[in-house]
Amino acid sequence: MSDKTVARCLLEMGYSLQLNRKTKEGPQHPNRDAQFRYINRQEAMFGASGDPVISVDTKKKELVGAFQNKGRTWRPQGQPYEVNVHDFPSQAEGKAIPYGTYDVVKNRAVVNVGTSHDTAEFAVESIRRWWRMDGRRRYRAAGRLLICADAGGSNSSRVRAWKVNLQAFADEIRIPITVCHYPPGTSKWNRVEHRLFSFISLTWKGKPLWNYETVVNLIRATQTKTGLRVKAILDTNEYETGIEVSKEQMAGLAIRRHKKHPDWNYTLSPRIL
Repeated sequence: MSDKTVARCLLEMGYSLQLNRKTKEGPQHPNRDAQFRYINRQEAMFGASGDPVISVDTKKKELVGAFQNKGRTWRPQGQPYEVNVHDFPSQAEGKAIPYGTYDVVKNRAVVNVGTSHDTAEFAVESIRRWWRMDGRRRYRAAGRLLICADAGGSNSSRVRAWKVNLQAFADEIRIPITVCHYPPGTSKWNRVEHRLFSFISLTWKGKPLWNYETVVNLIRATQTKTGLRVKAILDTNEYETGIEVSKEQMAGLAIRRHKKHPDWNYTLSPRIL
């Protein structure tokens, strides 16, 4: 029996070639829905008072160099981009670590492209750059800031360095910073994912990320029909991993945990007024 006969039999039996579909999320956290409702209320309150609401996260790390980028792009016939056969990290210029800060109200974003490590210090520096490049100009009268972030990663609710660096940022801008974390396993509902990162992926689909300049320029070129505009900047700072935060540093935080899910919702007030 030939392979064509087998294929015909499979088609007659109702079979077809199919990709895997990501549908199984695993068991839901018991407080998942309640936390989403709480985040929605916080966003509505901040938006009504004209205060900024931002959604933050780190996009997937990308190898920088002559590597294949999935997808197709328009090119003269017979002149495709020529890239490496193998994606060996040793042949890369480095890794690009895009950290996105998405303004939920204004539909604008700033992406800080790191070259070192995805640490809590890097995450807060990315938010700081958003504030300096876009936030403080658009929210001159801001009295507070709301950050919506995943429960894991460099901005995890359990990472001490995240809170310590955020405290320093609150001291710097002299306004309280409220953080609401999405429940575990719900990162795809983070607005920065489907309102920013998905469109960045579409922008550079099929285009090799030859160097860091290419990465930054493609991110800047990202736009949508709804009016999304993106700024991007390269961050060449070195961020150390494994930095320990002492109990004394944690005790010095001006932190108020909310009554509703205090591990996920808290406010850091500036210590310098």
